[in-house]
Amino acid sequence: MLFKDQLSFVLQHMKKNKLRVTMTVLAAMIGCAFLIVLASVGFGLQESIKREILNQEDITEINLWGDEPLTQEEMTEIEEMDHVNVVLTRYELSDSIRTTLEDREAESMGKAVNMEDQAKLPSTLSEGRLPENANEIVVGYHFAQRLLNDKDREIIEQKSKEADEQGTWYDGLGEGYKGEILNREVTLQFMDPETMEYLDESHTFTIVGILEAPDYEFLVDSSILFSEELLEEQPDLIAYPATTIYVDTLENVLPVLDQLKENNYQVYSPIEQVKELDLFFLIFKIGLIFIGTISILIASIGIFNTMTMAVTERTREIGVLKAIGASPSIIQRLFLMESAFIGLLGTILAVIVSYGLSYVINAVLPLVVSYALSEDNTDMAGITFSIIPVSLVLLAGGISIFVAILSGWRPARKATKIEVIQALRQEL
Repeated sequence: MLFKDQLSFVLQHMKKNKLRVTMTVLAAMIGCAFLIVLASVGFGLQESIKREILNQEDITEINLWGDEPLTQEEMTEIEEMDHVNVVLTRYELSDSIRTTLEDREAESMGKAVNMEDQAKLPSTLSEGRLPENANEIVVGYHFAQRLLNDKDREIIEQKSKEADEQGTWYDGLGEGYKGEILNREVTLQFMDPETMEYLDESHTFTIVGILEAPDYEFLVDSSILFSEELLEEQPDLIAYPATTIYVDTLENVLPVLDQLKENNYQVYSPIEQVKELDLFFLIFKIGLIFIGTISILIASIGIFNTMTMAVTERTREIGVLKAIGASPSIIQRLFLMESAFIGLLGTILAVIVSYGLSYVINAVLPLVVSYALSEDNTDMAGITFSIIPVSLVLLAGGISIFVAILSGWRPARKATKIEVIQALRQEL
């Protein structure tokens, strides 16, 4: 029996029972589509979170742990490593700083850095320049808005009460100093680490630069950036070192990170989150695929019933085929081909439906999430909830067709065991 004759035989009988076959194909389609769409959520969330991490400005940075700053010898050793651009140590001041400008005051946290090393990095200033001496400072983007007087505080208190009544909150950024703050002189008071009170002694600094706005709208930056010379002039200040190693490109972060670990440095990079993220989502996607496969297994019950009925209805035809010389393997192949066609048609339809559902999910779900969070300005544009890679289509299709063939195997084996005489005696 030629292959084209086998194919004609299968298609003829599928057409003859098209209603039953159509319903079985739809069941296979629903099961496969459920698997693809469910797993696509895992791929989508992984891609969105991974993209968010890789787009961070500090993705090419390596942080060095430890309470003690690097020695000059260690600094030189790291700087001489391939692909290392700058080794920068920032000193975080432990206590807050009081700033006075005219009748306004603000409290800020401070950092001190080596300005020569800072100048080697891409500029993070929105205006001005870096300090060139100990009496110059750079302030955060919201520094001026945090300089408040009594009238501002009363307005903020009133607006906060109104916002609270409406179920929202007021950040106070609409108040503060409205004038030009660049190149203005401000008076700073440092805190006594023993008494935790501000010292009477004050120091005058000139604001020569303003940092860029933070990456996220909800962050408020009113910090002060000093030259490292401040720590020499104010030796009583308590500061904690934090060393950052800047690598030239993203591709070279992991090699430099591994080299530092081999040299017994305690280091960490945000790119390590990507490795941990990939492992987490691998397990997560396997779980989703497992759950989705259950739906295909449920659909396989329909395929099994369809093929069992097909064998029962075609008992006489099977007897005729055997009588004219068809081998058991040919009989089995005919029914396996039919179950495979059902699985293939269900898979093709499932892929088409899945891509359509994926598009709808990515278009509608951000709006639903924004509405649920009751935030009109919620930016969901960067989040992709569903992605269907080719690998997922091939995997889901393979599972669907395999399960379909497996569902038809038992009825096909039953067909090969039908006796010719018994089959020919069966009434039409």
